[in-house]
Amino acid sequence: MVDPVRSRERMVREQIEARGVSDPAVLSAMRSLHRHLFVEEAFAYKAYSDGPLPIGEGQTISQPFIVARMSELLQVEPGMSVLEIGTGSGYQAAVLAHMGADVYTVERIKKLFFAARKRFMDMRMFSVKLKLDDGTMGWPEHAPYDRIIVTAGGPEVPEPLIDQLADPGRMLIPVGESKRVQRLVLIEKLDGRVTRSDQGDVAFVDLVGQHGW
Repeated sequence: MVDPVRSRERMVREQIEARGVSDPAVLSAMRSLHRHLFVEEAFAYKAYSDGPLPIGEGQTISQPFIVARMSELLQVEPGMSVLEIGTGSGYQAAVLAHMGADVYTVERIKKLFFAARKRFMDMRMFSVKLKLDDGTMGWPEHAPYDRIIVTAGGPEVPEPLIDQLADPGRMLIPVGESKRVQRLVLIEKLDGRVTRSDQGDVAFVDLVGQHGW
């Protein structure tokens, strides 16, 4: 049997801190959350390994380092509202909630949506609100959001997400034409100006919406 406490500590030390992630809130969240509960039972023994894992329906739970790096780049503070596009297993949303954010997360695949909702209920993580819908349209009812994180890639940034970003605000989204090969883009909104900066290579599943993204 794998010791999950030791496995989490090793994951944080060797995969995350060693690659430069230093935000104490991010490290605390990833040390505390039981990542093996967010994957299928058959893959639980690999939950703390250095790589993504399948969660069904052609989707994956992201590599721990990518979750940590994106969480750090968002610069989340307690009490902030965060919109997540692509709930997946719910792990990224759980990390952000552990950091003190009020998380609104949208998933388009019914099976994943209901599985994630059950996980959050079982964990009594009530600061996470879920919606089954087309993520490219965001969740306008609760906008604006202090932070937005997109965990699927597409050829461009959906305009509704920029519109729903607060000022000041930060958004992370994988952008690229090729499937599972994108650049991580940091979008910042400040005093009415929107700027973009390249944060390097990433590989995410595709963001599929009603507009073909």
